[in-house]
Amino acid sequence: MATATYPPPPPFYRLYKDYLQDPKSAPAPPPPIEGTYVCFGANYTTDDVLPSMEEQGVRQLYPKGPNVDFKKELRSLNRELQLHILELADVLVERPSQYARRVEDISLIFKNLHHLLNSLRPHQRFLPSLSSVVTPQARATLIHILELQIQSRKQAVEDIKRRREEAQRLLKESLGTLELS
Repeated sequence: MATATYPPPPPFYRLYKDYLQDPKSAPAPPPPIEGTYVCFGANYTTDDVLPSMEEQGVRQLYPKGPNVDFKKELRSLNRELQLHILELADVLVERPSQYARRVEDISLIFKNLHHLLNSLRPHQRFLPSLSSVVTPQARATLIHILELQIQSRKQAVEDIKRRREEAQRLLKESLGTLELS
């Protein structure tokens, strides 16, 4: 049965046999797993912590510490990756037996790139919507900027109205002097 093209459904499908007649008859889903669990023979944890490069046994190519300039380091690693790929192409043409070291270097750069990108992900996960992220100070600053813009636009409109009235007054004066002459 395990090698059949279309294996039968798992045995717990019987729990849902009356679902179409009574959707409430289905059992509730199990609670989410917390802590550690085993999947395909490997232990995993539900804690959302990115292991360091040292814990993974990989040499870190960018500076350690909390104040990493991600943009600068990603660009640097990208340039280094491009250089190593060009060197790999050269090695494959000139000395094909020495390609393994270049491939290892490229693999190390990719691992560092992935680690840098994954270290940015916690910031993404906790941004469900922009409205919940905007702090009261940022909101107050934005309101102040918008009020200043509205005020400057109102002043511009008043200036245009004043100049229009002045132009109309000058037109009337010039028409009056033309009629007198």
